[in-house]
Amino acid sequence: MAEHEREREHVRVAVIGSGFGGLGAAVRLRREGITDFVVLERAGAVGGTWRDNSYPGCACDVPSHLYSFSFAPNPDWPRTFSGQERIQEYLEHVADTFRLRPHIRLNSEVKQMRWDAEELRWEIESSSGSLTADVVVSATGPLSDPKVPDIAGLDTFEGKVFHSARWDHDYDLSGKRVAMIGTGASAIQIVPAIQKEVGRLTLFQRTPPWVMPRADRAITAPERWLHRQLPFTTAARRGILWGIRELQVQAFTKRPNELGMIEAIAKRNMGRAIKDPELRRKLTPDYRIGCKRILLSNTYYPALAQPNVDVVASGLSEIRGNTLVAADGTETEVDAIIFGTGFHVTDMPIADRVIADDGTTLAESWKDGMNSLRGATAAGFPNWMTIIGPNTGLGNSSMILMIESQLNYMADYMRQLDVLGGKAALAVRPSAVGAWNRRVQERMKRTVWNTGGCNSWYLDANGVNTTIWPGTTTEFRKATRQVDLAEYEVVRPTEKSTKDVAVETKSPAKKARTKKAEAAA
Repeated sequence: MAEHEREREHVRVAVIGSGFGGLGAAVRLRREGITDFVVLERAGAVGGTWRDNSYPGCACDVPSHLYSFSFAPNPDWPRTFSGQERIQEYLEHVADTFRLRPHIRLNSEVKQMRWDAEELRWEIESSSGSLTADVVVSATGPLSDPKVPDIAGLDTFEGKVFHSARWDHDYDLSGKRVAMIGTGASAIQIVPAIQKEVGRLTLFQRTPPWVMPRADRAITAPERWLHRQLPFTTAARRGILWGIRELQVQAFTKRPNELGMIEAIAKRNMGRAIKDPELRRKLTPDYRIGCKRILLSNTYYPALAQPNVDVVASGLSEIRGNTLVAADGTETEVDAIIFGTGFHVTDMPIADRVIADDGTTLAESWKDGMNSLRGATAAGFPNWMTIIGPNTGLGNSSMILMIESQLNYMADYMRQLDVLGGKAALAVRPSAVGAWNRRVQERMKRTVWNTGGCNSWYLDANGVNTTIWPGTTTEFRKATRQVDLAEYEVVRPTEKSTKDVAVETKSPAKKARTKKAEAAA
């Protein structure tokens, strides 16, 4: 073994990312008595998507007391729906409270993770150096890498261009002609936040969203005092919020036709602000509510009704100089383009950096669609798991609930490795992954996400929903309560002869290479 390999740092667990998933994993590892771990973060601060998305008006569409860890309640949320700055402050507070800072390595972007089948460890290369780990927990999240569409002529545009998740705070929008591309969760917050500031705002809309009223208000000082003095009231508030959403799931997953009443509320929300029949026609969706994520706003429709706002009911097709051309031929001259076009959700870039022992990347393994066991482990990649993996997303509740369930699974995974004793790895059986995903996709057939008549970011390039969990958070909690060793193969270190030739647990690819070498000899 080379000198530099002997000196390479080794840890029990390497956590990738420091958003809710990464920080949650770090806290849970410490609670399990595991302190030999690092958190590798590519940016200069913790926070994940709540650090990156600092655009005007950025806020969460899940109530604050539900969008926080159960083990780290915050009695001082200022509003029922918190803004980005408050959520970022909360995550920084979690990092400090649970003394995670010594484990966190900022400005450490992971370039590559390669499994060494002989040493049963992951070799990790990052921008701050290299190390090895027995287990990798990938918590990069699906909303981490912005997606910008391939628009003809974009590279020739002479004005300012940026994505909502990479907001340029140094660029002054005052009096500018601005194009907003997209009508997702970010766009409906950005539009009202910048409408009064810009000279003219043009919204390019491929598909109108369903927008419900946002029941946001300031949380009063007496309420916050009560939560501080009687912590069980905070837990009770969280429990009520959770329970309401659990009861709503049936309509999304089994009885989408019952969502018509919700559509009526959304239409009334639009009708209060949009009086122009033509504009109302443009903004009315033609698919079942819930098929795309339901958005919440009291200011989006009023902003669109203002005289300095235009809605182009067609996607952006081409850019000629400073002129934007929509698919329907509409031309608009602008000074700046803001893309609110989402993220690489079903084709997560981190998958290109995860490499099996035979050289296969996770992206190649997932070329026909993301799939994993219980949203956590992928076939062919031992001792590697992901937080917020395939089919763990939610359409109506808090992702923190799903994250905490996956942390339960991670904790039991580590316990099972300890119980096995010695050096060991768990390799999920492809048959277990296949069986799990067949059950998930069978349940998906009845859901509004598959039957609602829309083309959402929940679907991959093949039209398969690899994103959403088709059940309640309670069901997922039960499914991830513990690791079933029958779904895994236990891998031990390869025994070596005096010639250093692996004998027993060599991977199929290595066995093939050995046979070829023997034949050649």
